[in-house]
Amino acid sequence: MEAARTETYLITGGCGYFGYRLATRLHKTGAQVILFDVTPPRQEVPEGMVFLEGDIRNYAQVGRAVAGVDCVFHIASYGMSGREQLNRDLIEAVNVGGTQNVIKACLECGVPRLVYTSTFNVVFGGQEIRNGDEGLPYLPLHLHPDHYSRTKALAEMAVMESNGVSLKDGSGVLRTCALRPAGIYGPGEQRHLPRIVSYIEKGVFRFVYGSPSSLVEFVHVDNLVSAHVLAADALTAARQHHSAGQAYFISDGQPVNNFEFFRPLVEGLGYPFPALRLPVGLVYFFAFLTEMIHHLVGPWYDFQPLLTRTEVYKTGVTHYFSMAKAKAQLGYRPEEQTLDEVVEWFRSRGHGRKRQGFAFSRLVVNLLLAAAFTAALLSFLPLVGS
Repeated sequence: MEAARTETYLITGGCGYFGYRLATRLHKTGAQVILFDVTPPRQEVPEGMVFLEGDIRNYAQVGRAVAGVDCVFHIASYGMSGREQLNRDLIEAVNVGGTQNVIKACLECGVPRLVYTSTFNVVFGGQEIRNGDEGLPYLPLHLHPDHYSRTKALAEMAVMESNGVSLKDGSGVLRTCALRPAGIYGPGEQRHLPRIVSYIEKGVFRFVYGSPSSLVEFVHVDNLVSAHVLAADALTAARQHHSAGQAYFISDGQPVNNFEFFRPLVEGLGYPFPALRLPVGLVYFFAFLTEMIHHLVGPWYDFQPLLTRTEVYKTGVTHYFSMAKAKAQLGYRPEEQTLDEVVEWFRSRGHGRKRQGFAFSRLVVNLLLAAAFTAALLSFLPLVGS
């Protein structure tokens, strides 16, 4: 019997947290995997996995990477959180221009499948959504409170429009789909969780906001990996191209209050959970002022905003979605997860509240250093009457 052909997958942004996790899963199935990213992976690349350094803003580099692959997972993006959300030019170039390059390269090089990693935000802009589904229209572009969400919507539209377009080599058509994940978490996640932990350790996490009954969603990295593998498989002829031209909301399927979700992390690291609760409107106004200040001083001092307006909406306003379509068409079955592994990951790297005695001694040392500095400074002042 003829051996089954080994499939080759290209992952843009493949060296990031989720991209590399997806690559590892595909590699275990015996597939050839190409990691396409502007930075090399932190881990040693195993045999059967290849790293290609490149930028999706450069079409020539994208074209060389895409040539000869069976499926592209387009994960690379920019501007999801923090001060990155305020760099409009780079966000536009990566999210819109980069996606156009990926689509063009797939068509030019005869790649039959493209799976795009989108976001909840293509339909959400601060309005309450309960158990929404894929029938919801895109949020009007001018209503997006941040450029990241707006450009992700534009990119997803382009991916959807390219579904069914003939490949230039005459071998068939391009089949595309988009996955819209909730906030990603898992041990080793490097975008959101370290920022949260730094706020906890610096004593900044002193309040929560919004109604205690507000609900949002998260997705464990392994559940998101499974959804991507299933979506790519559902683009094949063997699966009657079930996912072609479709978008899917992906989460753990467990709506939860944003701050209660992180309670195990806060308390697991030995810190008290905040009792002060502020209204969303007040925190949103503070975020707006912070963004304005960043706009003014950013060219000289690119500080990290405590929160952006979009982050306030995403964490303080109810929005969650049905998994019915992903379950029915992809066979998606999210596994139940907790933050236990995340807490252990941070504790194993030295994070967590130190003993009170150590904290007190550090305070004493800091006070002594401050006193010594003050005394040295005063020694340079002229004496009275001299």
